[in-house]
Amino acid sequence: MNAKIIRQQYLDQLALSKDQNVIKVVTGVRRSGKSTLLELFQDTLREQGIADSQIQSFNFEEEKNVELRDWRKLHHRIEQKLVPDKMNYIFLDEVQKVAQFEEVADSLFVKPNVDLYITGSNAFLLSGELSTLLTGRYISIHVLPFSFSEFVQVFPEEHNNDRLFEKYLTSSSFPEAINLAKIDDKLANNYLRNIYDTIVNKDIAERYQIRGRIDFDRVVKFTFDSIGSPLSARNISNFFKLNNDNIFHGTIKNYLDYLTKSYLVYPVSRYDIKGRRLLTTNDKYYVVDLGLRNILLGSTPGSDVGHRLENVVFLELLRRNEGEIFIGKNEDCEVDFMVQMAGGERVYYQVSYQVNDQPKTLARELAPFYKIRDNYPKFLLTMDLVPEQFDGIKKVNVVDWLLNQQEPARKLVQ
Repeated sequence: MNAKIIRQQYLDQLALSKDQNVIKVVTGVRRSGKSTLLELFQDTLREQGIADSQIQSFNFEEEKNVELRDWRKLHHRIEQKLVPDKMNYIFLDEVQKVAQFEEVADSLFVKPNVDLYITGSNAFLLSGELSTLLTGRYISIHVLPFSFSEFVQVFPEEHNNDRLFEKYLTSSSFPEAINLAKIDDKLANNYLRNIYDTIVNKDIAERYQIRGRIDFDRVVKFTFDSIGSPLSARNISNFFKLNNDNIFHGTIKNYLDYLTKSYLVYPVSRYDIKGRRLLTTNDKYYVVDLGLRNILLGSTPGSDVGHRLENVVFLELLRRNEGEIFIGKNEDCEVDFMVQMAGGERVYYQVSYQVNDQPKTLARELAPFYKIRDNYPKFLLTMDLVPEQFDGIKKVNVVDWLLNQQEPARKLVQ
């Protein structure tokens, strides 16, 4: 049995919202570790002295809980076991299996001694439906597959982080896929294929009654193959027309929306830095897991390394949740990522695999920074081992950055 990786970032988010008058909704792609996270949090509660009698946990995919998929029976069971005059912690996992589960949530929410946590598959927790069902009385904690810092913990015997990162960059970050790959890559690949098929067949195709499945698969593959590149429904449609495949751009727009709502891909909008406005065309898309991308495209893991690295950096920025993420456009240049924080501050990031001994590449990557007329932090993330500074722009080793070690790990060269 594999030891659980302590996902401290998400546990901290749950801890901050503990006992607050909101429903905690844990979202994320299938098999990203949502159920395990709830189990870890329950362990934390017990360590804090919360008695087992104050914790009720139900996973509605388990056979023993089939009867409780009737919301009235579930509500009655929970009510019966509530401990009076003490806080009760209720965990409803895969809650989409319970028809009208919002009736249970509404009833429990008004009780001063109930703290409610729910997860569900993406087929149910899509778009604004959740906010409608729970009428705005919830917070969402978004769970992604393993970060690199979590990935490292799976390999305690390996002390070379750079070598581990090469593995991370070319394989899956789904928790169970990582464990299976340690046994046999074929097991991991089969697992990833099952994840993809479940998401596409159950969460998307059945839900939205997609009839042109061949066309849908083509759009998915095109999107997965185009990570980090500007995309729109119309230019995808035009691409297919060149190959004598006519897919209406409105249909493609819907497909991209379904992929986004299932957390298979994440769109990032472009922001005009100089004009201070959001651009409404040519978003870039990033995939939730590079291993899934390998399976779907049949690609060689070592290929397309620049866009893979960019994808890893985007997902890490998403995990850190420090602000809204945009592509920064400034005149004829683009910054890979601009993080706009709530207080108005910004941080800019460029991503390049290597720039050492490549003066033209270095100049190209620095050029967008020099056109930005503000003093917010600017980082160039690369695989180069030696950090440097260029007029206040920090070149940082991406492995150190991912491990939050960029300052102490390697001496900065001025």
